[in-house]
Amino acid sequence: MAKSLVSHIAGARRDFDLTRPSDQESVRALSEILEAYREEEVDSALDSVKEGAPLEAGIAALLARSRRWIHAKKPETHVGIVFAMWGEQNRLLPASAENPNGENSLVTKLEQLDWATRDAPDLKWTLYAVDDGCPHGSAAIASKLAAGNPLGDRVRVLSLADALPAESGPLRNLASADDSRKAGAIILGAMQAIEDGANSVVYTDADSSVHLGQIGILLEPFLERNRRVVLGNRKHARSVLVKDAARWGIGIKILRHMQRMAGKAIFSRGILDTQAAFKLYEIELLKEIIATPTVYDFSFDTDWILAALKGEVDIEQVPFAFIDSFAESASITQGPMTTWETLLFGLVKAVRRHGFAEGASAEMCAVIDEEIRDYRDLERIIDLLPPELENAGESDFGDASTMSPQVLRDWLRATLNRG
Repeated sequence: MAKSLVSHIAGARRDFDLTRPSDQESVRALSEILEAYREEEVDSALDSVKEGAPLEAGIAALLARSRRWIHAKKPETHVGIVFAMWGEQNRLLPASAENPNGENSLVTKLEQLDWATRDAPDLKWTLYAVDDGCPHGSAAIASKLAAGNPLGDRVRVLSLADALPAESGPLRNLASADDSRKAGAIILGAMQAIEDGANSVVYTDADSSVHLGQIGILLEPFLERNRRVVLGNRKHARSVLVKDAARWGIGIKILRHMQRMAGKAIFSRGILDTQAAFKLYEIELLKEIIATPTVYDFSFDTDWILAALKGEVDIEQVPFAFIDSFAESASITQGPMTTWETLLFGLVKAVRRHGFAEGASAEMCAVIDEEIRDYRDLERIIDLLPPELENAGESDFGDASTMSPQVLRDWLRATLNRG
């Protein structure tokens, strides 16, 4: 192995700040160096660094994997990249003394996509920035940024409020933008991508947590192996994940156990990272999925996955890098337990609708309905833990032998003094 490769990796930065443009430039430069090596060589070099590969090196390796494939194959396709905007007025703009959490996220996405695809002229892409009823004018900010950027013609800024009410189509059951929690905007962006002739849709977040230079990692299985659904997986051995876990208490184990058992159809197939904001759907399948959405909130990820599983679609999972953009996260505004309530309630709806509620899954769906939905007091258990889950790990969550739905129901009632 070339010594220089190990040296480049060992000398990489050990931090990554989404608000610093210099960090974007640095990781791009390193990835261009790594792209010249075979993927196996890069992986071996990452593994050889005794103190652990620096954060920047892990990200750069994934970017190099993406660009290496794009530049070698020069694919002919059209991909629509969709993200929803609500409360993004700070992250859309650059960082400054007055805006310390600014990420210049729209411009950053454009630069990342252009950098990754510039040597593949037949790989067409359009970025769809969709305002989800933002009270702070995210659409207006995005439109202004696009208008002032040389790549601005690759952006379409949409507002969900302008598309409602809808007499027909996927949004017909959505009364207003105020009733959407991300999914309404993602669906509208997907509808526009379909109308514009895209072959696939990728959806991501409005922040810069996912470097879009990784898009080749999604496109490879889609175009080379005809995978109609490709899911980014932050739990993959080659993924890079930086996430603030302090927002959860020990009771997160209870929530994961409920989620894994209710959604057994998903999780038993090894799909453990359902909420990753880096997924690709083939366009014809996506048309079928969004024709009649089960939910319009941010639990839509599991609804779409279950719809694909119902259709017996082959799903491939891929590694990618994710750097949590926590300071402006919606979970801060609405509270983490509101987030988990939405995820669990939406999962129950989708499991039942797509015909996967049976056995322990059906029993856990009933527990969620009757012990969680009816009382709305997840806040009271987030710092508590039943003895059955004290030593539980990833492989134990969702297993009825670890803690059955009835035992969990009894614990909830006793712990919360429901009689």
